[in-house]
Amino acid sequence: MANITLTIPEDLRTELQKHKEVNWSAVMRRAMVEHLRKLHIAEAIASKSKLTQKDITELDKLVKKGIAKEHDLQ
Repeated sequence: MANITLTIPEDLRTELQKHKEVNWSAVMRRAMVEHLRKLHIAEAIASKSKLTQKDITELDKLVKKGIAKEHDLQ
């Protein structure tokens, strides 16, 4: 099994150390596997998409505008 090194903020490190009973390596492995599963699903959906980059950019603008309006950020 390979090893990786993570850089985390000191306050997070302090909180993690309070819970020595937790196998943080196992928690991170499960989180990474779950994230990869979601990426694979997104890639499968995107591979079948007929949207162009221009379409995606326009949708991005509309979504951000809607979020800003909903949260009174305009």
